[in-house]
Amino acid sequence: MEAVGELVTQMLGANDIDPADVISMILTSTPDLVSCYPATAARLAGMEDVPLLSATEVAVPGSMPRVVRVMAHVESRLARSDVQHVYLRGTEGLRQATAND
Repeated sequence: MEAVGELVTQMLGANDIDPADVISMILTSTPDLVSCYPATAARLAGMEDVPLLSATEVAVPGSMPRVVRVMAHVESRLARSDVQHVYLRGTEGLRQATAND
């Protein structure tokens, strides 16, 4: 719960996004995370009236465990190339892996 709240807060802050500009969010978690819905944590982080969807990632052998991802749909004047993607708590390597796929 704490990590998801931190992720949502840092995503918005890094991109100077007001929570009122969030249209919706999709939150996914790896299959090993079963103790809470990521959307519940996002609600506690201030996304009270934002449509949220939680889903489970595909169980890929050898993939990084204990990962929550967030895709936020927002109103923004940022160019796509200026969007700051946030990786926390050891997930920084995921961006490199994704870029090479």
